[in-house]
Amino acid sequence: MGAFGPIHWMILAVVVLLLFGGKGKITGIMGDTAKGIKAFKDGLKDDEHKSSDAKTGTLPRTDAEKEAIAREEAKHTS
Repeated sequence: MGAFGPIHWMILAVVVLLLFGGKGKITGIMGDTAKGIKAFKDGLKDDEHKSSDAKTGTLPRTDAEKEAIAREEAKHTS
């Protein structure tokens, strides 16, 4: 058996069975990893968008301000 004892071979067999046993184990693991990376990137984009708003110093608009802006835009489009 060389440098590996029986326990080492059993651990290796378990790892191989987990990776290659069943249908699509590796594909499923890689798909889950890809979903996690995409979610992480989307989270970073949201953080960048929020931080860019904070840097400009703009405050959220009130309903009255939104209505006034809508009226002004309607005047310009007519």
